[in-house]
Amino acid sequence: MDSLLNPNIGYIALMASMLLTLMALLSPGTGVLEAGALVLLVFCGWLIYNLPTQLWALVLMLVGFVPLVLSTKRRWHYGYLIASIVCFLVGAAFIFKGESWVHPLLLLIVSALEGGAFWVVARKTLEAYLETPIQDLSRLIGTVGEARTDIYQEGAMFTNGELWSARSSSLIAKGKPVRVLDREGLILIVEEMKK
Repeated sequence: MDSLLNPNIGYIALMASMLLTLMALLSPGTGVLEAGALVLLVFCGWLIYNLPTQLWALVLMLVGFVPLVLSTKRRWHYGYLIASIVCFLVGAAFIFKGESWVHPLLLLIVSALEGGAFWVVARKTLEAYLETPIQDLSRLIGTVGEARTDIYQEGAMFTNGELWSARSSSLIAKGKPVRVLDREGLILIVEEMKK
C-alpha cells in the first residue's frame, strides 16, 4: 500500500475522479460513471488523508464547483466554466506537498489533457442544456391531420409528417380529417373536422 502513497499517483487519480464526477453530474445515466467517480473519490480521500497536503488547494478545488453550477444558470456561462476549470487545475496541481511534489512534466501533460477534456465535455453539455427545444409540442394544437385508425378512446392520426397517438370523445372513422384540440403528454386530443 505504501507504493500507492505517491503524489504522482494521487494527482492522476484526483484528475480522473474530477473528470468522471463532471461527466456524471452533467450527463447522469447508467451509474457506471457515478460508481467510477465514487471509487476514485474514496481513493483520493484516502491519499489526501495519508499524504501531506495543502488545505488551501483542497478548498480551491471545492470552490471550483460554485462557478461550475453558476455556468448552468448565468448568461456568461463560458466565463464561469473557465473559472471552474482554473480552480480545479490549480488546486489539483498544488494539493500534495512535501519532499516529493508531482512531476512537472506529468503535471503539464495531465493538466492540458484534463483542462481540454473538461472544456469540451462541459461546453457541449451546457450548449445542449441551454438550447431551445427544436420540437415545440404546443404548436401541434390547432393542426389538421388524418385519422389513420378509428379514434375514440385510443387511435392514431397523421399530422405534420408524423404519426401520433390520438384520443377523441366521439368516434372518428379511419380516413376522416381531424383537428388537434389539446395534448396530454404525447397523446393528442382530437375532433373530427366537419365540412
